[in-house]
Amino acid sequence: MALSVMTLGALTTTVAEAGGSPVVRTDSGPVRGVGTGEYRSFHGIPFAAPPVGDLRWAPPRSPEPWTAVRDASKPGPRCAQEAGLGPAPSDNEDCLYLNVISPAKPARKPRPVLVWVHGGSFTYGAGSDYDFKRMALGGDVVVVTVNYRLGVFGFFGHPELGRDSGVFGLQDQQAALRWVQRNARAFGGDPGNVTLFGESAGSMSACAQLASPSAAGLFHRVIIQSSPCTLNWPDGGFVPGLPAGTPYLSRTDVEAMGADAAGKLGCADVACLRRLPVKALVNQPFAPPAFGTGLLPEHPAEALKAGRFARVPVLTGITRDEARMFVAMYPGHPFTEQQYQGLLRTAFGEKAPLVAARYPSAKHGGPSMAFADAMTDRIWGCTQLETERLLRERTRTFGYEFADRDGPSLLPAPPGMSMGASHGAELAYLSDVVAPPAELTPAQRELGARMIRYWTAFARTGDPNGEELPKWRPSPRTQSLAPDAIGPVDLAAVHDCRFWAGI
Repeated sequence: MALSVMTLGALTTTVAEAGGSPVVRTDSGPVRGVGTGEYRSFHGIPFAAPPVGDLRWAPPRSPEPWTAVRDASKPGPRCAQEAGLGPAPSDNEDCLYLNVISPAKPARKPRPVLVWVHGGSFTYGAGSDYDFKRMALGGDVVVVTVNYRLGVFGFFGHPELGRDSGVFGLQDQQAALRWVQRNARAFGGDPGNVTLFGESAGSMSACAQLASPSAAGLFHRVIIQSSPCTLNWPDGGFVPGLPAGTPYLSRTDVEAMGADAAGKLGCADVACLRRLPVKALVNQPFAPPAFGTGLLPEHPAEALKAGRFARVPVLTGITRDEARMFVAMYPGHPFTEQQYQGLLRTAFGEKAPLVAARYPSAKHGGPSMAFADAMTDRIWGCTQLETERLLRERTRTFGYEFADRDGPSLLPAPPGMSMGASHGAELAYLSDVVAPPAELTPAQRELGARMIRYWTAFARTGDPNGEELPKWRPSPRTQSLAPDAIGPVDLAAVHDCRFWAGI
Protein backbone atom coordinates (compact mmCIF):
# COMPACT_ATOMS: atom_id res chain seq x y z
CA MET A 1 0.00 0.00 0.00
CA ALA A 2 1.30 3.43 -0.94
CA LEU A 3 0.18 6.29 1.28
CA SER A 4 0.58 10.02 0.81
CA VAL A 5 -0.82 12.83 2.93
CA MET A 6 -1.56 16.32 1.60
CA THR A 7 -2.98 19.30 3.44
CA LEU A 8 -5.64 21.60 1.95
CA GLY A 9 -6.15 24.45 4.39
CA ALA A 10 -7.44 22.87 7.58
CA LEU A 11 -8.44 19.68 5.75
CA THR A 12 -6.11 16.70 5.79
CA THR A 13 -6.64 14.55 2.72
CA THR A 14 -5.51 10.94 2.53
CA VAL A 15 -5.03 9.19 -0.80
CA ALA A 16 -4.64 5.42 -0.56
CA GLU A 17 -4.10 2.83 -3.24
CA ALA A 18 -5.63 -0.55 -2.39
CA GLY A 19 -5.75 -3.29 -5.01
CA GLY A 20 -5.93 -0.80 -7.88
CA SER A 21 -8.83 1.07 -6.24
CA PRO A 22 -7.69 4.54 -5.16
CA VAL A 23 -9.39 6.09 -2.14
CA VAL A 24 -9.55 9.88 -1.83
CA ARG A 25 -10.93 11.82 1.12
CA THR A 26 -13.13 14.69 -0.06
CA ASP A 27 -14.48 17.35 2.28
CA SER A 28 -17.74 15.35 2.54
CA GLY A 29 -16.22 11.88 2.97
CA PRO A 30 -13.96 9.26 1.36
CA VAL A 31 -14.56 7.86 -2.13
CA ARG A 32 -13.10 4.80 -3.85
CA GLY A 33 -12.52 5.08 -7.59
CA VAL A 34 -10.94 2.99 -10.32
CA GLY A 35 -7.20 2.87 -10.91
CA THR A 36 -5.10 1.58 -13.78
CA GLY A 37 -1.46 1.99 -14.63
CA GLU A 38 -2.40 5.01 -16.72
CA TYR A 39 -5.21 6.87 -15.00
CA ARG A 40 -7.44 7.18 -11.95
CA SER A 41 -11.17 7.90 -12.26
CA PHE A 42 -13.88 8.68 -9.74
CA HIS A 43 -17.55 8.80 -10.71
CA GLY A 44 -20.80 9.80 -9.07
CA ILE A 45 -19.37 12.06 -6.36
CA PRO A 46 -22.13 14.20 -4.82
CA PHE A 47 -21.32 17.91 -4.90
CA ALA A 48 -24.73 19.04 -3.61
CA ALA A 49 -27.72 17.62 -1.80
CA PRO A 50 -30.45 15.98 -3.90
CA PRO A 51 -32.66 18.84 -5.18
CA VAL A 52 -35.91 17.08 -4.29
CA GLY A 53 -38.98 17.95 -2.25
CA ASP A 54 -38.63 21.46 -0.85
CA LEU A 55 -35.24 21.74 -2.60
CA ARG A 56 -36.87 21.50 -6.04
CA TRP A 57 -36.29 25.01 -7.45
CA ALA A 58 -34.01 26.01 -4.61
CA PRO A 59 -30.30 26.90 -4.66
CA PRO A 60 -28.08 23.83 -4.23
CA ARG A 61 -27.26 22.85 -0.64
CA SER A 62 -24.20 21.03 0.68
CA PRO A 63 -24.42 17.23 0.53
CA GLU A 64 -24.81 15.21 3.71
CA PRO A 65 -21.34 14.04 4.80
CA TRP A 66 -20.51 10.35 5.03
CA THR A 67 -17.87 8.36 6.91
CA ALA A 68 -17.74 4.94 5.22
CA VAL A 69 -15.82 4.77 1.95
CA ARG A 70 -18.27 5.53 -0.86
CA ASP A 71 -18.13 3.58 -4.12
CA ALA A 72 -17.16 5.98 -6.93
CA SER A 73 -16.71 3.48 -9.74
CA LYS A 74 -19.93 4.35 -11.62
CA PRO A 75 -21.58 7.62 -12.67
CA GLY A 76 -24.48 9.02 -10.70
CA PRO A 77 -27.97 9.25 -12.20
CA ARG A 78 -28.66 11.56 -15.11
CA CYS A 79 -30.76 14.62 -14.32
CA ALA A 80 -34.45 14.35 -15.20
CA GLN A 81 -34.84 14.61 -18.98
CA GLU A 82 -36.73 13.31 -21.95
CA ALA A 83 -34.98 11.35 -24.68
CA GLY A 84 -32.57 13.56 -26.64
CA LEU A 85 -29.63 12.99 -28.94
CA GLY A 86 -27.82 11.12 -26.18
CA PRO A 87 -28.57 7.99 -24.15
CA ALA A 88 -31.77 7.07 -22.30
CA PRO A 89 -34.19 9.50 -20.65
CA SER A 90 -34.36 9.89 -16.86
CA ASP A 91 -36.96 10.74 -14.23
CA ASN A 92 -34.38 11.16 -11.45
CA GLU A 93 -34.03 14.52 -9.69
CA ASP A 94 -31.27 13.20 -7.40
CA CYS A 95 -28.58 13.91 -9.95
CA LEU A 96 -26.05 16.48 -8.69
CA TYR A 97 -22.95 14.37 -9.13
CA LEU A 98 -19.60 14.89 -10.81
CA ASN A 99 -16.77 12.74 -12.17
CA VAL A 100 -12.99 13.19 -11.96
CA ILE A 101 -10.25 11.67 -14.11
CA SER A 102 -6.51 12.25 -13.87
CA PRO A 103 -3.21 10.57 -14.80
CA ALA A 104 -2.14 7.86 -12.37
CA LYS A 105 1.48 8.96 -12.18
CA PRO A 106 2.39 11.41 -9.42
CA ALA A 107 2.88 15.02 -10.53
CA ARG A 108 5.73 17.28 -9.46
CA LYS A 109 3.18 19.99 -8.75
CA PRO A 110 -0.62 20.19 -8.80
CA ARG A 111 -2.08 19.79 -12.27
CA PRO A 112 -4.38 22.24 -14.09
CA VAL A 113 -8.07 21.38 -13.68
CA LEU A 114 -10.60 21.56 -16.52
CA VAL A 115 -14.29 21.54 -15.58
CA TRP A 116 -16.60 20.38 -18.38
CA VAL A 117 -20.19 21.62 -18.70
CA HIS A 118 -22.07 19.43 -21.18
CA GLY A 119 -24.38 20.65 -23.92
CA GLY A 120 -27.84 19.43 -24.86
CA SER A 121 -30.07 22.50 -25.30
CA PHE A 122 -30.35 22.77 -21.48
CA THR A 123 -32.72 19.77 -21.69
CA TYR A 124 -30.65 16.57 -21.95
CA GLY A 125 -27.19 15.11 -21.44
CA ALA A 126 -24.90 14.30 -18.51
CA GLY A 127 -21.27 14.79 -17.59
CA SER A 128 -20.74 11.04 -17.87
CA ASP A 129 -21.58 11.18 -21.60
CA TYR A 130 -17.97 12.33 -22.15
CA ASP A 131 -14.84 10.33 -21.39
CA PHE A 132 -11.89 12.73 -21.18
CA LYS A 133 -9.25 10.07 -20.59
CA ARG A 134 -7.33 11.14 -23.72
CA MET A 135 -7.32 14.75 -22.55
CA ALA A 136 -6.22 13.91 -19.00
CA LEU A 137 -3.35 11.75 -20.26
CA GLY A 138 -2.41 13.76 -23.36
CA GLY A 139 -2.34 17.07 -21.50
CA ASP A 140 -1.34 15.88 -18.00
CA VAL A 141 -4.40 17.52 -16.43
CA VAL A 142 -7.33 16.73 -14.15
CA VAL A 143 -10.74 16.79 -15.88
CA VAL A 144 -14.01 17.15 -13.97
CA THR A 145 -17.38 16.58 -15.69
CA VAL A 146 -20.55 17.74 -13.98
CA ASN A 147 -24.31 17.24 -14.01
CA TYR A 148 -26.68 20.17 -13.55
CA ARG A 149 -30.45 20.43 -13.39
CA LEU A 150 -32.06 20.55 -16.83
CA GLY A 151 -35.25 21.71 -18.49
CA VAL A 152 -38.05 22.80 -16.20
CA PHE A 153 -36.09 21.61 -13.14
CA GLY A 154 -33.05 23.75 -13.93
CA PHE A 155 -34.50 26.87 -15.53
CA PHE A 156 -38.06 27.28 -14.28
CA GLY A 157 -39.09 30.74 -13.12
CA HIS A 158 -42.02 31.92 -11.03
CA PRO A 159 -42.81 35.17 -9.15
CA GLU A 160 -42.54 33.26 -5.84
CA LEU A 161 -38.97 32.22 -6.63
CA GLY A 162 -37.68 35.78 -6.95
CA ARG A 163 -34.06 36.36 -7.88
CA ASP A 164 -33.38 32.63 -8.20
CA SER A 165 -35.92 32.26 -11.03
CA GLY A 166 -34.54 30.55 -14.09
CA VAL A 167 -30.94 29.96 -12.95
CA PHE A 168 -30.98 26.80 -10.84
CA GLY A 169 -28.92 24.89 -13.40
CA LEU A 170 -26.34 27.69 -13.44
CA GLN A 171 -26.30 27.65 -9.62
CA ASP A 172 -25.51 23.93 -9.78
CA GLN A 173 -22.54 24.66 -12.02
CA GLN A 174 -21.22 27.19 -9.52
CA ALA A 175 -21.71 24.68 -6.71
CA ALA A 176 -19.58 22.20 -8.69
CA LEU A 177 -16.91 24.86 -9.22
CA ARG A 178 -16.88 25.59 -5.47
CA TRP A 179 -16.50 21.84 -4.86
CA VAL A 180 -13.46 21.93 -7.16
CA GLN A 181 -11.98 24.79 -5.15
CA ARG A 182 -12.33 22.77 -1.94
CA ASN A 183 -11.29 19.37 -3.29
CA ALA A 184 -9.01 19.79 -6.32
CA ARG A 185 -5.80 19.12 -4.38
CA ALA A 186 -7.13 15.81 -3.11
CA PHE A 187 -7.17 14.63 -6.73
CA GLY A 188 -3.81 16.16 -7.65
CA GLY A 189 -5.32 19.32 -9.14
CA ASP A 190 -4.54 23.00 -8.64
CA PRO A 191 -7.52 25.02 -7.35
CA GLY A 192 -5.66 28.14 -8.44
CA ASN A 193 -5.67 27.04 -12.08
CA VAL A 194 -9.19 26.02 -13.11
CA THR A 195 -10.51 26.23 -16.68
CA LEU A 196 -14.26 26.21 -17.27
CA PHE A 197 -15.10 24.73 -20.67
CA GLY A 198 -18.23 23.60 -22.44
CA GLU A 199 -19.95 23.16 -25.79
CA SER A 200 -23.35 24.35 -27.04
CA ALA A 201 -25.52 24.86 -23.93
CA GLY A 202 -22.32 24.26 -21.99
CA SER A 203 -20.68 27.24 -23.64
CA MET A 204 -23.84 29.33 -23.24
CA SER A 205 -23.43 28.46 -19.56
CA ALA A 206 -19.77 29.50 -19.69
CA CYS A 207 -20.79 32.88 -21.13
CA ALA A 208 -23.27 33.28 -18.28
CA GLN A 209 -20.62 32.36 -15.70
CA LEU A 210 -18.22 34.89 -17.24
CA ALA A 211 -20.85 37.55 -16.62
CA SER A 212 -21.88 36.30 -13.16
CA PRO A 213 -20.51 38.23 -10.16
CA SER A 214 -21.05 35.17 -7.93
CA ALA A 215 -18.68 33.11 -10.11
CA ALA A 216 -15.75 35.45 -9.45
CA GLY A 217 -12.63 33.49 -8.51
CA LEU A 218 -14.12 30.08 -9.27
CA PHE A 219 -12.22 29.71 -12.57
CA HIS A 220 -9.19 31.31 -14.19
CA ARG A 221 -9.67 30.58 -17.91
CA VAL A 222 -12.66 29.83 -20.12
CA ILE A 223 -13.09 27.77 -23.32
CA ILE A 224 -16.31 28.49 -25.26
CA GLN A 225 -17.13 25.90 -27.93
CA SER A 226 -19.91 26.54 -30.45
CA SER A 227 -22.10 29.16 -28.81
CA PRO A 228 -20.71 32.69 -29.03
CA CYS A 229 -21.79 34.92 -26.15
CA THR A 230 -23.56 37.24 -28.63
CA LEU A 231 -25.40 34.35 -30.35
CA ASN A 232 -28.80 35.34 -31.75
CA TRP A 233 -31.09 34.10 -34.50
CA PRO A 234 -33.91 35.27 -36.80
CA ASP A 235 -37.45 33.86 -36.84
CA GLY A 236 -37.35 30.15 -37.61
CA GLY A 237 -33.62 30.25 -38.28
CA PHE A 238 -32.49 28.11 -35.37
CA VAL A 239 -35.28 25.53 -35.19
CA PRO A 240 -38.71 25.57 -36.87
CA GLY A 241 -41.22 27.85 -35.18
CA LEU A 242 -38.75 29.40 -32.74
CA PRO A 243 -39.09 33.20 -32.76
CA ALA A 244 -36.09 35.46 -33.13
CA GLY A 245 -34.12 35.54 -29.90
CA THR A 246 -31.03 34.61 -27.90
CA PRO A 247 -30.13 31.81 -25.44
CA TYR A 248 -31.19 33.99 -22.48
CA LEU A 249 -34.49 35.59 -21.43
CA SER A 250 -35.34 38.31 -18.91
CA ARG A 251 -36.45 37.21 -15.48
CA THR A 252 -39.78 38.98 -16.08
CA ASP A 253 -40.46 36.86 -19.16
CA VAL A 254 -39.29 33.66 -17.50
CA GLU A 255 -41.51 34.23 -14.47
CA ALA A 256 -44.50 34.99 -16.70
CA MET A 257 -43.94 31.73 -18.59
CA GLY A 258 -43.67 29.85 -15.30
CA ALA A 259 -46.85 31.33 -13.86
CA ASP A 260 -48.70 30.45 -17.07
CA ALA A 261 -47.38 26.86 -16.97
CA ALA A 262 -48.38 26.55 -13.31
CA GLY A 263 -51.92 27.60 -14.13
CA LYS A 264 -52.19 25.03 -16.88
CA LEU A 265 -51.02 22.36 -14.43
CA GLY A 266 -53.71 23.39 -11.97
CA CYS A 267 -51.30 24.89 -9.44
CA ALA A 268 -51.74 28.28 -7.80
CA ASP A 269 -48.34 28.29 -6.10
CA VAL A 270 -44.87 26.72 -6.12
CA ALA A 271 -45.71 24.48 -3.16
CA CYS A 272 -48.29 22.74 -5.36
CA LEU A 273 -45.79 22.37 -8.18
CA ARG A 274 -43.25 20.82 -5.83
CA ARG A 275 -45.75 18.07 -5.01
CA LEU A 276 -46.16 17.04 -8.64
CA PRO A 277 -44.25 13.94 -9.81
CA VAL A 278 -41.33 14.28 -12.18
CA LYS A 279 -43.31 12.71 -15.01
CA ALA A 280 -45.90 15.50 -14.81
CA LEU A 281 -43.20 18.15 -15.31
CA VAL A 282 -40.36 16.70 -17.37
CA ASN A 283 -42.04 17.43 -20.72
CA GLN A 284 -43.23 20.93 -19.79
CA PRO A 285 -41.99 23.89 -21.86
CA PHE A 286 -39.25 25.80 -20.12
CA ALA A 287 -37.38 29.06 -20.57
CA PRO A 288 -33.67 29.42 -21.22
CA PRO A 289 -31.44 30.86 -18.45
CA ALA A 290 -32.78 34.10 -17.00
CA PHE A 291 -30.96 37.40 -16.66
CA GLY A 292 -32.00 40.13 -14.25
CA THR A 293 -31.41 37.54 -11.51
CA GLY A 294 -29.10 37.33 -8.54
CA LEU A 295 -26.68 35.08 -10.38
CA LEU A 296 -26.92 36.79 -13.79
CA PRO A 297 -27.73 40.50 -13.41
CA GLU A 298 -27.65 41.25 -17.15
CA HIS A 299 -27.65 39.54 -20.52
CA PRO A 300 -24.13 38.12 -21.19
CA ALA A 301 -23.91 39.99 -24.51
CA GLU A 302 -24.63 43.27 -22.74
CA ALA A 303 -22.13 42.41 -20.02
CA LEU A 304 -19.45 41.86 -22.68
CA LYS A 305 -20.28 45.15 -24.37
CA ALA A 306 -20.03 47.02 -21.06
CA GLY A 307 -16.91 45.15 -19.91
CA ARG A 308 -18.67 43.68 -16.89
CA PHE A 309 -17.26 40.17 -17.03
CA ALA A 310 -14.39 38.18 -15.54
CA ARG A 311 -11.11 39.30 -17.10
CA VAL A 312 -9.71 35.83 -17.67
CA PRO A 313 -8.09 34.45 -20.85
CA VAL A 314 -10.66 33.02 -23.28
CA LEU A 315 -10.37 30.45 -26.07
CA THR A 316 -13.50 30.49 -28.22
CA GLY A 317 -14.60 29.02 -31.52
CA ILE A 318 -17.18 27.39 -33.76
CA THR A 319 -17.38 24.63 -36.35
CA ARG A 320 -17.32 25.40 -40.07
CA ASP A 321 -20.89 24.20 -40.73
CA GLU A 322 -22.64 24.71 -37.38
CA ALA A 323 -26.22 25.03 -38.64
CA ARG A 324 -26.25 21.83 -40.68
CA MET A 325 -27.05 19.78 -37.58
CA PHE A 326 -30.04 21.97 -36.73
CA VAL A 327 -31.33 22.14 -40.30
CA ALA A 328 -31.03 18.33 -40.46
CA MET A 329 -33.73 18.21 -37.75
CA TYR A 330 -36.20 20.30 -39.79
CA PRO A 331 -39.08 18.28 -41.29
CA GLY A 332 -39.52 17.73 -45.01
CA HIS A 333 -36.11 16.72 -46.41
CA PRO A 334 -35.04 17.08 -49.11
CA PHE A 335 -36.19 20.72 -49.16
CA THR A 336 -37.86 22.05 -52.25
CA GLU A 337 -36.96 25.45 -53.57
CA GLN A 338 -40.36 26.64 -52.39
CA GLN A 339 -39.61 25.50 -48.83
CA TYR A 340 -36.27 27.28 -48.90
CA GLN A 341 -37.76 30.54 -50.09
CA GLY A 342 -40.49 30.28 -47.45
CA LEU A 343 -37.93 29.83 -44.68
CA LEU A 344 -36.03 32.87 -45.91
CA ARG A 345 -39.19 34.98 -45.94
CA THR A 346 -39.96 33.94 -42.37
CA ALA A 347 -36.45 34.80 -41.24
CA PHE A 348 -35.74 37.95 -43.21
CA GLY A 349 -39.02 39.35 -44.51
CA GLU A 350 -38.53 41.83 -47.32
CA LYS A 351 -34.77 41.19 -47.35
CA ALA A 352 -35.26 37.49 -48.18
CA PRO A 353 -34.54 38.01 -51.91
CA LEU A 354 -31.13 39.45 -51.02
CA VAL A 355 -30.26 36.34 -49.02
CA ALA A 356 -31.61 34.02 -51.73
CA ALA A 357 -29.43 35.77 -54.29
CA ARG A 358 -26.38 35.51 -52.04
CA TYR A 359 -27.04 31.84 -51.23
CA PRO A 360 -28.50 30.29 -54.39
CA SER A 361 -29.45 26.62 -54.12
CA ALA A 362 -27.49 25.65 -57.21
CA LYS A 363 -24.27 27.01 -55.73
CA HIS A 364 -24.69 25.38 -52.32
CA GLY A 365 -25.72 21.87 -53.29
CA GLY A 366 -29.48 22.20 -52.97
CA PRO A 367 -32.12 24.17 -51.04
CA SER A 368 -31.52 22.58 -47.63
CA MET A 369 -27.75 23.08 -47.92
CA ALA A 370 -28.21 26.69 -49.00
CA PHE A 371 -30.41 27.38 -45.98
CA ALA A 372 -27.96 25.64 -43.63
CA ASP A 373 -25.00 27.58 -45.01
CA ALA A 374 -26.86 30.88 -44.73
CA MET A 375 -27.83 30.13 -41.12
CA THR A 376 -24.30 29.04 -40.24
CA ASP A 377 -22.97 32.39 -41.40
CA ARG A 378 -25.77 34.55 -39.98
CA ILE A 379 -26.24 32.84 -36.60
CA TRP A 380 -22.81 31.46 -35.79
CA GLY A 381 -19.96 32.80 -37.91
CA CYS A 382 -20.60 36.52 -37.59
CA THR A 383 -21.67 36.43 -33.94
CA GLN A 384 -18.42 34.56 -33.26
CA LEU A 385 -16.51 37.50 -34.73
CA GLU A 386 -18.49 39.93 -32.59
CA THR A 387 -17.90 37.90 -29.44
CA GLU A 388 -14.16 37.74 -30.10
CA ARG A 389 -14.02 41.49 -30.71
CA LEU A 390 -15.76 42.29 -27.43
CA LEU A 391 -13.59 39.87 -25.47
CA ARG A 392 -10.24 40.92 -26.89
CA GLU A 393 -10.94 44.56 -26.08
CA ARG A 394 -10.47 43.61 -22.43
CA THR A 395 -8.76 40.23 -22.16
CA ARG A 396 -6.45 37.90 -24.07
CA THR A 397 -8.55 35.92 -26.56
CA PHE A 398 -7.85 33.09 -28.99
CA GLY A 399 -10.34 32.16 -31.72
CA TYR A 400 -10.69 28.97 -33.76
CA GLU A 401 -12.83 27.29 -36.39
CA PHE A 402 -13.05 23.50 -36.47
CA ALA A 403 -13.04 22.68 -40.18
CA ASP A 404 -12.83 18.90 -40.66
CA ARG A 405 -15.79 18.31 -43.00
CA ASP A 406 -15.17 14.56 -43.17
CA GLY A 407 -15.47 13.78 -39.48
CA PRO A 408 -18.30 12.15 -37.52
CA SER A 409 -21.50 14.09 -36.85
CA LEU A 410 -24.08 13.89 -34.08
CA LEU A 411 -26.85 13.15 -36.60
CA PRO A 412 -27.00 11.21 -39.87
CA ALA A 413 -27.38 13.35 -42.97
CA PRO A 414 -30.97 13.55 -44.25
CA PRO A 415 -31.71 13.44 -47.99
CA GLY A 416 -30.32 16.46 -49.77
CA MET A 417 -27.66 17.25 -47.15
CA SER A 418 -24.12 16.46 -46.11
CA MET A 419 -23.24 17.20 -42.51
CA GLY A 420 -19.73 18.61 -42.92
CA ALA A 421 -18.23 20.10 -39.76
CA SER A 422 -21.61 20.55 -38.10
CA HIS A 423 -22.49 21.51 -34.55
CA GLY A 424 -20.74 19.22 -32.08
CA ALA A 425 -18.41 17.70 -34.68
CA GLU A 426 -15.30 18.60 -32.66
CA LEU A 427 -16.41 16.69 -29.55
CA ALA A 428 -15.07 13.32 -30.68
CA TYR A 429 -11.63 14.88 -31.20
CA LEU A 430 -11.38 16.06 -27.59
CA SER A 431 -13.16 13.22 -25.79
CA ASP A 432 -14.61 9.79 -26.32
CA VAL A 433 -18.32 10.50 -26.65
CA VAL A 434 -20.56 7.78 -25.25
CA ALA A 435 -23.43 8.29 -27.72
CA PRO A 436 -23.27 8.26 -30.60
CA PRO A 437 -19.81 6.62 -30.59
CA ALA A 438 -17.42 7.97 -33.20
CA GLU A 439 -14.62 6.36 -35.18
CA LEU A 440 -11.75 8.62 -36.23
CA THR A 441 -9.17 7.96 -38.93
CA PRO A 442 -5.48 8.08 -37.98
CA ALA A 443 -5.24 11.61 -39.40
CA GLN A 444 -8.27 12.68 -37.38
CA ARG A 445 -6.82 11.10 -34.23
CA GLU A 446 -3.69 13.12 -34.80
CA LEU A 447 -5.76 16.29 -35.17
CA GLY A 448 -7.53 15.39 -31.92
CA ALA A 449 -4.19 14.91 -30.16
CA ARG A 450 -3.08 18.34 -31.35
CA MET A 451 -6.35 19.93 -30.25
CA ILE A 452 -5.96 18.33 -26.83
CA ARG A 453 -2.47 19.80 -26.58
CA TYR A 454 -3.82 23.24 -27.58
CA TRP A 455 -6.69 23.06 -25.07
CA THR A 456 -4.52 21.85 -22.19
CA ALA A 457 -1.68 24.28 -22.94
CA PHE A 458 -4.27 27.04 -22.74
CA ALA A 459 -5.52 25.61 -19.44
CA ARG A 460 -1.99 25.52 -18.09
CA THR A 461 -0.81 29.00 -19.16
CA GLY A 462 -3.65 30.95 -20.80
CA ASP A 463 -1.95 30.48 -24.19
CA PRO A 464 -2.64 27.45 -26.46
CA ASN A 465 0.80 27.50 -28.09
CA GLY A 466 3.29 24.74 -27.36
CA GLU A 467 6.30 22.96 -28.77
CA GLU A 468 5.80 21.28 -32.17
CA LEU A 469 2.35 22.82 -32.60
CA PRO A 470 1.51 25.18 -35.47
CA LYS A 471 1.61 28.75 -34.16
CA TRP A 472 -1.75 30.06 -32.91
CA ARG A 473 -1.93 33.83 -32.83
CA PRO A 474 -4.43 35.69 -30.65
CA SER A 475 -7.65 37.20 -31.98
CA PRO A 476 -8.34 38.87 -34.41
CA ARG A 477 -6.49 36.00 -36.10
CA THR A 478 -8.53 32.77 -36.22
CA GLN A 479 -6.95 29.32 -36.18
CA SER A 480 -8.50 26.81 -38.59
CA LEU A 481 -8.34 23.23 -37.29
CA ALA A 482 -8.42 20.45 -39.90
CA PRO A 483 -6.35 17.28 -40.47
CA ASP A 484 -4.62 18.66 -43.55
CA ALA A 485 -4.38 22.31 -42.55
CA ILE A 486 -3.90 24.03 -39.21
CA GLY A 487 -3.32 27.72 -39.61
CA PRO A 488 -4.90 31.15 -39.87
CA VAL A 489 -8.19 31.74 -41.68
CA ASP A 490 -10.20 34.90 -42.39
CA LEU A 491 -13.41 34.13 -40.51
CA ALA A 492 -15.16 37.28 -41.75
CA ALA A 493 -14.57 36.26 -45.37
CA VAL A 494 -15.46 32.59 -44.81
CA HIS A 495 -18.83 33.58 -43.35
CA ASP A 496 -19.49 36.62 -45.55
CA CYS A 497 -19.91 38.91 -42.56
CA ARG A 498 -19.75 42.10 -44.61
CA PHE A 499 -22.92 40.98 -46.37
CA TRP A 500 -24.64 40.03 -43.12
CA ALA A 501 -23.77 43.34 -41.52
CA GLY A 502 -26.19 44.91 -44.02
CA ILE A 503 -28.96 42.39 -43.35
